[in-house]
Amino acid sequence: MEIIFILLTILGLSLFEVITSIDNAVINAEVLSSMSQKARRWFLLWGFLFAVFVIRGILPLLLVYAANPQLGLIGAFTATLNGGNGIAETIKESSRPLLVGGGVFLIFLFFNWLFIEPKNYGLRAEKFFHAQGAWFFSIISIILSIIVWFALKENGLMAFGAVVGSTAFFIVHGFRQFAETQEKRLVSQGMSDVSKIAYLEVLDSTFSVDGVVGAFAFTFSVPLILLGNGLGALVLRKLTVSNIDRIKKYAYLKNGAMYSILFLGAIMILDSFGFHIPPWLSPIITFGTVGYFFYKSRLELKNNPS
Repeated sequence: MEIIFILLTILGLSLFEVITSIDNAVINAEVLSSMSQKARRWFLLWGFLFAVFVIRGILPLLLVYAANPQLGLIGAFTATLNGGNGIAETIKESSRPLLVGGGVFLIFLFFNWLFIEPKNYGLRAEKFFHAQGAWFFSIISIILSIIVWFALKENGLMAFGAVVGSTAFFIVHGFRQFAETQEKRLVSQGMSDVSKIAYLEVLDSTFSVDGVVGAFAFTFSVPLILLGNGLGALVLRKLTVSNIDRIKKYAYLKNGAMYSILFLGAIMILDSFGFHIPPWLSPIITFGTVGYFFYKSRLELKNNPS
């Protein structure tokens, strides 16, 4: 039974990593098309290793270590791998500020998409909310205030974690917006391949934060996060160079990614407040949500093949 849960977790992490990084893959493909073959190969090999081991490996390790400094860096890496369920529960309990902060980050990400970002309307209500974009900052401010109010009754560090989560959202969102605006300039103005590679690495780092933060809704095991997110990053690199135009035709995949982010963010917040969330729920929700919008995209493609 344990091996089934591990496989389910790895596959769920991989799917979540792929689906939340499709926009990144599209931009990567556009910039790569303007680069030399040598630069493309360098990015796809060494850029992949950097993305997996530095961003998707070291970042979750540092987050777990920050929540559990008594373990040390090596201990944070090995505890949930070799320490048994007791150690895993201890890490989870002491990481409540990390959970609530990650949950706030993901929920803010969802509402930014729902109210602000252009989208294909996969559900009827999305058009209504998109027309109410002016309410975005009011909504997330109210959500943050409510979470902090209840967190203060539980643990002062949880309240601080919620504020850090909101701060991280605005920092990452700002970097991401700036990086996306540079795409056309990089492609059209003949920037050097080195500049383009550096740009792609920065952009990949900002997009990978979603997958790294959301991974804690699946597990606190750093090796599993590294394996699952690494597999997702590998699939994403493959899509970038081979099938990205085909993927872009699936109109509602981004919707599936964002609703998965909403559900995982809610799970992390509930988990941080002590609600018992079955460990299999996160991957099942991810598969179900993405599967529904993938099916909806297939129907749309079938009805409108152009």
